[in-house]
Amino acid sequence: MGILANTVSVCHFKVQGDLPQQDELHAWVTKQLAANKFNPIDQGTEEMSVGWVHLDDPRIAEFDSPAACCREHYFMFTLRRDKRAVPSAVLKAHLEKAKEEFLAENPGFAKVPKQKREDLKEAVHAMLLSQTLPTPATYDAVWDTKNGILTFSSLSPKVIELFEDMFKKTFEGLRVSAFHPYARAESVLDDGNKVLLAQANKAGGDNYLELIKENQWLGTDFMLWLMYQTMNESSEYTVNQAGVLLAQEAFVAYLDDRVVLLGSGENGAQKITVAGPQDHFNEVRSALLNKKQITEATLHMEAGDDHYKLTLKGELFHFASFKSPAVQLEKDSTVDEAMEREAVFFERMLLLEKGTQLFDSVFATFLKLRLGKEWEEQATAIQKWLNVCTYCNSQLNS
Repeated sequence: MGILANTVSVCHFKVQGDLPQQDELHAWVTKQLAANKFNPIDQGTEEMSVGWVHLDDPRIAEFDSPAACCREHYFMFTLRRDKRAVPSAVLKAHLEKAKEEFLAENPGFAKVPKQKREDLKEAVHAMLLSQTLPTPATYDAVWDTKNGILTFSSLSPKVIELFEDMFKKTFEGLRVSAFHPYARAESVLDDGNKVLLAQANKAGGDNYLELIKENQWLGTDFMLWLMYQTMNESSEYTVNQAGVLLAQEAFVAYLDDRVVLLGSGENGAQKITVAGPQDHFNEVRSALLNKKQITEATLHMEAGDDHYKLTLKGELFHFASFKSPAVQLEKDSTVDEAMEREAVFFERMLLLEKGTQLFDSVFATFLKLRLGKEWEEQATAIQKWLNVCTYCNSQLNS
């Protein structure tokens, strides 16, 4: 079900470029999607087809009106990629049979000539492709034009690259840029703290790859602080970012279930995964004392009766397995299917926005501390907490 499912892995982009006038935007987006719609290859021999389809129904690729992709300030569309492939073992077996048949029909040849082998291989491959059904894959995108953020339902680098290229091709003059940790940090801070963030920026320019690589401390320090908060503080926070939830609304956030650490060793990079409910994070603390850094962690956020859970990928701030409360809508036989789909979409967007607002509020709380004068004292407290772990020290000395 993609982005409409109660659990989905997502990454975020910022849409950049000059948009058409507001009164022309819906028609323009619809036209561009229609011009780059998905074309099925079930009846042909093409190896791959890529294009846009409806988010509600990936079988439909007709964008004949704004209603097909627009809901209030959202644009929604799905990237569909159908791909057919012939297994190498199957191709080899059929090719051998074709070569045997050629030699039987042409007894003057001791072996199949090189050019004929190439021709046979091409013909066999085409024949097998025509008998192979393409395998479909779909990836949802929701573009919020109010804040310019686009949510995409895949974390695969290859799929993300395909999406970026297709988006740029479809919407001439626009592009999507990764909403990486530094960009997200800028978005959640006030002007005064943005100045402090710029001073802490370790990148030498505005290149987004450099901003990611040189500022990995944003992710590692954030998750280390979250772990300390989970074990030593109340884990209570208040909403401090604009959105669906009211300002100063209380909620709880804590780490549990899964932590991934990375560090260098004699044989190169060493990765440690600690899974299952945590008591004192002893194994994690041992690894931290041994110069490892947290690169992934599962974060829980609870606001009222709503429980959100996600695995934060520290390098890029991707949300893996982002689980939100289930969409619960009363079925009404008098409501048609289109209206029900629309209701599900808005309810789902509301829940995703709430979860993101909670996350950004925790992140902003950390940043204000990390960029302020109090961080030195906090870092000392964290180090002391790590050092008093008797289990950790025994592990290091064993």
